[in-house]
Amino acid sequence: MMNTQNDNAAIVPRLRKIIHVDMDAFYASVEQRDNPEYREKPLVVGGMPQGRGGVVATASYEARKFGIRSAMPSKQALQLCPHALFVRPRFDVYKDVSHKIREIFSRYTDLIEPLSLDEAYLDVTNDKLNIGSALEIAKQIKQAISDELQLTASAGVSINKFVAKIASDMNKPNGLKFIGPSSIEAFMETLPVEKFHGVGKVTASKMKKMGLHTGADLKRLTEDELVRNFGKTGRFYYKIVRGIDERAVQPYRETKSLAAEDTFARDLLTQEEMEDELNRIAGLVHKRLQKNDLKGRTITLKIKYNDFKQITRSQSYPLPVSDLETIVQTARQLLLSTSPEGKPTRLLGISLSNFRDPDSASLPEKASIQLSLF
Repeated sequence: MMNTQNDNAAIVPRLRKIIHVDMDAFYASVEQRDNPEYREKPLVVGGMPQGRGGVVATASYEARKFGIRSAMPSKQALQLCPHALFVRPRFDVYKDVSHKIREIFSRYTDLIEPLSLDEAYLDVTNDKLNIGSALEIAKQIKQAISDELQLTASAGVSINKFVAKIASDMNKPNGLKFIGPSSIEAFMETLPVEKFHGVGKVTASKMKKMGLHTGADLKRLTEDELVRNFGKTGRFYYKIVRGIDERAVQPYRETKSLAAEDTFARDLLTQEEMEDELNRIAGLVHKRLQKNDLKGRTITLKIKYNDFKQITRSQSYPLPVSDLETIVQTARQLLLSTSPEGKPTRLLGISLSNFRDPDSASLPEKASIQLSLF
């Protein structure tokens, strides 16, 4: 006789146990750990505010109280907090610390998907130590990072990547948040639309104009209505507001491109203005390349004019590059090829791609990255 109860149980999918770990103000925390004179002071890691000025890579929590944020021009950061301390990044040190953090993760699982030096997803559905509780594993990871590296991390725990990532950001710094399967849908309904990862300022503004302020508002729309208003991403919104995210933790994913772009408050009209902006954007790309230990063979310039016409120009090299000078000079040459003078320009962007050296063995694969300033 067929055991119907057992057969039905067999087809119920097992829920994943996902942890998202995000280091707290990573670069700044490492600097404060290594330099006692920086502790409990507003610290900015990134370019110096003097001269042309650089860009903020990260800021300590003491600096964030003044409104200083990542990707902000260093000159603006100095205006917000005149007594802030500015230090240049030490990427070799951050990479070394990141490797040690990864080693702590690997004690519990091999399913680790790094998003950057300071952030990763872990699938602990079947953990190596047979602990069984994702919440307990997250606690142990946080404690190990504190004991062994004298740093703090925030962690989110849930049954999928999207909710775990949101959870990790809720109680920063040094936070830990668990959102269980029975409370996910109600939680998503109360979430403001701008808190949905993947919803930028432009999309959030559009949603609010439509009267969509929370997940509950989004939930009232059908999938077709969401697709009609937001394109293919609408299908993602339809699922995620119901707590559905079927993406697996992927230890190895190929990087397609790394980019930074900026839409300007007013159109740029002269080549000099455009080159100044390209210098700044190239600096951001360079820092992101260093942060993720990447080099690319193709540099692409993206231009959008005030009539919304968009063009791209690319230059490829026989070997991968990542140095700032090459990125800046190539972007300028590509700009010059478009005869830019007098063409009102509303957006500029620089990207690197082709991260594999054609003459070498396959490189470790990493998650794709896109950085937009606005």
